[in-house]
Amino acid sequence: MKRKALACVLAAVMSVSLLAGCGSGNGNGNASGESGASGEVTNVALKVWCPQNQVDTGIMEQQQAAFAEAHPEWNITWTTEIVGEDNCKTEVLKDVDAAADVFMFSSDQLIELVDAGAIAQLGGTAETMVQETMSEAVRATAMVGDATYAIPFTHNTFFMYYDKTIMSEDDVTSLEKIMAKETADSVYNYYFESAGGWKLGAYYYGAGLTVFGPEGNDLSAGVDWNNETGVAVTNYLIDLINNPKCAYDGEIAVSELIEDHRLGVWFDGSWNYNTYKDILGDDLGIGIIPTFNPDGNDYQLLGFYGSKCIGVNAHSQNMAAAVAFATYLGNEENQLLRFEKSAQIPTNINASSSEAVTSDPLAAVIVREANEASVMQPVHSVFSTRYWTYAGAIPTEIRSGEINKNNVQEKLDEFVKAMTE
Repeated sequence: MKRKALACVLAAVMSVSLLAGCGSGNGNGNASGESGASGEVTNVALKVWCPQNQVDTGIMEQQQAAFAEAHPEWNITWTTEIVGEDNCKTEVLKDVDAAADVFMFSSDQLIELVDAGAIAQLGGTAETMVQETMSEAVRATAMVGDATYAIPFTHNTFFMYYDKTIMSEDDVTSLEKIMAKETADSVYNYYFESAGGWKLGAYYYGAGLTVFGPEGNDLSAGVDWNNETGVAVTNYLIDLINNPKCAYDGEIAVSELIEDHRLGVWFDGSWNYNTYKDILGDDLGIGIIPTFNPDGNDYQLLGFYGSKCIGVNAHSQNMAAAVAFATYLGNEENQLLRFEKSAQIPTNINASSSEAVTSDPLAAVIVREANEASVMQPVHSVFSTRYWTYAGAIPTEIRSGEINKNNVQEKLDEFVKAMTE
């Protein structure tokens, strides 16, 4: 299984003034990034899609102005439109020709953008920056096979939150300790949330199981969740979900529980950090997700890891400028700028190891989570069309009693069949 391991070799950040190259969506062409004869000024129109926070904080406007100043060979007319990373693929595929030249998107959308011929394969400085200034785990989220299609700029995963008035730092190292902690009758020790299979996968992948092989892209490898280990994990989840000290998502909200100090541990991403911090203040603890022991062995839970990326439209009419701007947005300087102004944790190795990032508790936990407790989220189209439906149903059926210890093997066999046939 491919685990997250931050590379230890640091590479120099490529200067944005170097030439950027890319191929077409199918890798059969390239653009050098050159604008023509020396001294020539070319009129260029660039449409950019970015999330609301990049506009509200002024980051995008600042980056566009700095890029234009650094590239006097282009007279750039900018169009900036609000499109969130979560909706980007949907908007691009509505009409690729009308979509932005440069856009930001979540890495789990990459395979569909590639299959549609909507995103340009990157080469030159852009590819070099991804390959030499980011860890293997991070750059894998922007690649299909050996080809690089995007520039990751921040991490996208979840980690552990806990209430320090209920749990100590030692208590939260394992689910066994969490559930064994003596708490008041009105307090839940743990909050179970499947997130449609996104958080559920941490248990199965943590125990060494896979969907379509270690890389998640080998359909011939099948799905092994119905083996002896998978049965043990599912039985563990049956006990966990039905434990009266475990709150279940959909029946009561995290925010409602933590307001009254009635929840010990829960998992979530950085996007809700400020909400929880406002409620709990200094009583809020954070850390990497814990270990668990379903079969007599301790396993580290492994959450799905992805990234948010910058891509270039394969149909862009101003390819050289678009690739150069995407490369500029993804460099070390601008990753630090986004961290400073919008709390997005850098994927660039130098930026993530800077004092500003390492001294920030939230950033440190996210980097540790990526390094120690995560696995790259599969992006194969078959995985995407099947996993969320079938895996997401497992905890729901456990809660309803449809899956129980008398039929676990049968139910897991059905799951594997649905995933592979």
